[in-house]
Amino acid sequence: MTVIDVFAHILPPKFLAQMNAVQPNILDNFPYMKNDLLMDVAKHRASLPADHQQILSAVNLNPEDFVDSEQAVALCQSANDELAATVRANRDIFPAGVAMLPMNNVPAALKLIDEQVAGSDALVGVQLFTQALGQPITAPVYEPIFAKLAAIGAPIWLHPVFDTRKPDNNLTFSWEYELTQAMYGIVAAKYFRKYPGLKVIVHHAGAMVPYFSQRIKYIQGPADYADFQKFYVDTAILGNPKALELAADFFGSDHVLFGTDSPFGIPPVGPTAVIEAAVSAMAITDQQRQGILHDNWRMLMA
Repeated sequence: MTVIDVFAHILPPKFLAQMNAVQPNILDNFPYMKNDLLMDVAKHRASLPADHQQILSAVNLNPEDFVDSEQAVALCQSANDELAATVRANRDIFPAGVAMLPMNNVPAALKLIDEQVAGSDALVGVQLFTQALGQPITAPVYEPIFAKLAAIGAPIWLHPVFDTRKPDNNLTFSWEYELTQAMYGIVAAKYFRKYPGLKVIVHHAGAMVPYFSQRIKYIQGPADYADFQKFYVDTAILGNPKALELAADFFGSDHVLFGTDSPFGIPPVGPTAVIEAAVSAMAITDQQRQGILHDNWRMLMA
């Protein structure tokens, strides 16, 4: 059985060169991105265990944070074309990729979805972040993106970023809070009811939601509780089989997908081995385990 990692990252090198032209030595602001496995496909391939594949998404070097709306569109289009070409040239390990969007130009983002995602043989969804341009991802200006993706049946990969208004951000806990708040915002906006075809894959096993599910039930009520259970989640919490069991109990094992956040988390090649061992140690059936490692992705794409 091939293990499919739904949340792995790269930094397309031509796109990086374009961003360096905008701001020289741009990665000095993001030292964790100075990782050869992000940019060198040969090294990336060599780092993977046998019988493993990855769904690729770009790291959070987002053009809208650096350039105007027209430049952002061009940069996203170019990056998506580069990612699609990487997928097509490496189908044996990269069966699909995830597009980026220019969040400072929503009309162009919708057009990009039509042109680069809908019907694509390489890009099967888009990555959104918990905030964009200082606004929650559920700000009304971004709602058309959710509607469009639901209409074409393409998933959203939801990745955390820091809320830069806060002075005490930290990598251990802040991202989990931001993911949880974004999930709350999606449920509060009733997107799952307004857009029944909506599919959202949340990084980090759904963050705080499984642990606090009873607070959701008794404070927000059964309708919101049911909407929270509509999220898909990955396994990228660096191990901890009991926490993964809690996620599977809440979201349903069929909504849990193997994901690692590679190559980040555990140097030098990422946490794949640690997370796979945790999935192996989960107190679930072999069929459920096979679903997490492989079958659930296939069903999501069916």
